[in-house]
Amino acid sequence: MNRKYHLFLIVILTMLMNEHCKNLPAVSLHWDMLPAIPDTTGFAGSFAGTSHGALLVAGGSNFPGGGTPWNGGKKVWYDHIYVLEKPDGAWKLAGKLPRALGYGVSVVDKEGLICIGGSNAEGHYSEVFRLRWVNGAIETDTLPSLPATLANSSGALVKQRIYVAGGLRTPVADSTVADFYMLDLQAPAGGWKALPPCPGPARMLAVAGATDDEFFLFSGAALQQGKRTYLRDAWLYHPQRGWQRRADLPQAVVAAPSPAWLEDSMLTIIGGDAGKDAAAAATLREQHPGFSTDIWSYDINHDRWMLKGKVPVRINADAPTNPNGSYWAPVTTTLACWNNMVILPGGEVRPGVRTPHVWAGSKR
Repeated sequence: MNRKYHLFLIVILTMLMNEHCKNLPAVSLHWDMLPAIPDTTGFAGSFAGTSHGALLVAGGSNFPGGGTPWNGGKKVWYDHIYVLEKPDGAWKLAGKLPRALGYGVSVVDKEGLICIGGSNAEGHYSEVFRLRWVNGAIETDTLPSLPATLANSSGALVKQRIYVAGGLRTPVADSTVADFYMLDLQAPAGGWKALPPCPGPARMLAVAGATDDEFFLFSGAALQQGKRTYLRDAWLYHPQRGWQRRADLPQAVVAAPSPAWLEDSMLTIIGGDAGKDAAAAATLREQHPGFSTDIWSYDINHDRWMLKGKVPVRINADAPTNPNGSYWAPVTTTLACWNNMVILPGGEVRPGVRTPHVWAGSKR
């Protein structure tokens, strides 16, 4: 009897240990800093990606001179295109966008950085173009425009098909839209196709994700009659099977760097606005603690979320950096993959406050 009991305990303990191991993060990231973008204020909402081995960061907005919305600062958009050819190199001002622009969707294909939609002080846009770094210069290709003007949307590339979801159509819109479009880069002349929208709430500032044949849509904020709702739902889209609901996120990750990082059957989301200080942001102002530093990984095979770690941050904005260069975790920036690193170029570290710093995460 005792022997059977001991064997039973061994089996149970083995099962528990296996289950525990399943919940351990598959990969951890070590954070360093690349050369800062050459602007003392930095930008949020920039387009970012790679072309022929170089890292590109283009456009975006800021409040010059340390301005903020509550001290009369005026938001300004930019058309600069910056290029970094080597991690230990220097940023070059390599050209200009067709117009000052930000808050669009960034997608990288084999040729370069595709910039989709976006906004500036004049309105929202539907144009789509590709930035290519060729022989030390920027070249621009034009692709079919979106069927509607969109900003604050989410998008990703799946098998040479670009998917774009949600966003706002105009600067004065008080409601988000559920638009869902696809452009086949193997047949771009066919233009964008309108697809069935996500069954969940219409949203903006969501995080996109992509595998070899599936598109994911995570979190974001719904806007209805000007009121924002923070979402935690997750969705998968397959061209043949349509939309499927997946496990909810443990917390909202609004405006987290997008798209999610794909590694080892995991889609990882870094930081984001969980909404806990949203209602008090106008009164907190310079005392705002910053956005979430949590790193969440979605296990695609088992439909579950795991806390993978945290982005190191500075507790005091005036304190010196540590050897790893700890700063606030950014939102409203693009996640790019370059030289086996996860890149977070610039972004917003508190409401209205930008950073020129460029995070670089690498596997340990």
